[in-house]
Amino acid sequence: MGIPLRQSITVGTYLFRNKLARRAKFPLIVEVEPLFACNLACNGCGKIQHPTEILRQRLTVDQVVDAIEESRAPMVSIAGGEPLLHPDIDKIVEALLARKKYVYLCTNALLLERKLDKFKPHPRFSWVVHIDGLRERHDESVSREGTFDRAVAAIKEAKARGFTVNTNTTFFNTDSPSTVREVLDYLNDDLGVDQMMISPGYAYEKAPDQVNFLSTRSSTELFKEAFADGRRKRWRLNHSPLFLDFLEGKVDFECTPWGIPSYSVFGWQRPCYLMADGYAETYQELLDTTDWSAYGRGKDPRCANCMAHCGYEPTAVLATTTSLRQSIRAAVAS
Repeated sequence: MGIPLRQSITVGTYLFRNKLARRAKFPLIVEVEPLFACNLACNGCGKIQHPTEILRQRLTVDQVVDAIEESRAPMVSIAGGEPLLHPDIDKIVEALLARKKYVYLCTNALLLERKLDKFKPHPRFSWVVHIDGLRERHDESVSREGTFDRAVAAIKEAKARGFTVNTNTTFFNTDSPSTVREVLDYLNDDLGVDQMMISPGYAYEKAPDQVNFLSTRSSTELFKEAFADGRRKRWRLNHSPLFLDFLEGKVDFECTPWGIPSYSVFGWQRPCYLMADGYAETYQELLDTTDWSAYGRGKDPRCANCMAHCGYEPTAVLATTTSLRQSIRAAVAS
């Protein structure tokens, strides 16, 4: 199962309109980081490495709305940091939903049960809970015991209240095909989350752990073997079929970093949320002043081992729309 049909239609219409307008570059989804502060210190995250004065900063509701309105993106992923630490996070979500955006609110779930009353279920709103393995592996990755159990309890409570709950799982070189299958089987079958997102870990500059990330070769080997028994077809993965093919090494793509741009307290990040080569005040400035041809595997050595969703899912989506066979395949998977 892939992206929900109604959402696929919305995105498909958006892509068609951009094609008619002959826009060469446009965002599929914007990642908004309304703050960098967090209540965890995960091994693979570099956001909390910022100085205290930066960690205290917050985007306002108007700043978020203005950025998304300028970009025209149909989908918004709210990340961080931990977004539930933001005092106006519920107002940010409400404002984006009022503008008919699909909103994914990413969280480590430590505050989720306490904050649920501030939100209401909505067909365009999804929680995205970070689950980086089963109990021992997850707690180790976030450097705090008990986090997995609290996240699972929060997911169950949110589901019981009628919310759509997705998960996001990053895999590292400490994972094996069996651990990939174990966590996805658990999330899909035992916990019953609505959709799952997956990604190979990428050693971006600010991440404290620079050892346990995957190379492109080890990534494709990992996912090819993990998907070999046909479970990929029954897992509720929130990815296009071509992106999953890419993870398995069946196809190769160039990076499309402008497809999922990042907006934070610094502005629009150049070229993606994993690399910070400067910032732009507006989305148009980001498009006009970034040398997009300089990024991607074989171009920038920092990109050599990257297979991240933010760069390659947009490429897969755009490739799907130019192929009738792949469009039908994606529709069947929805």
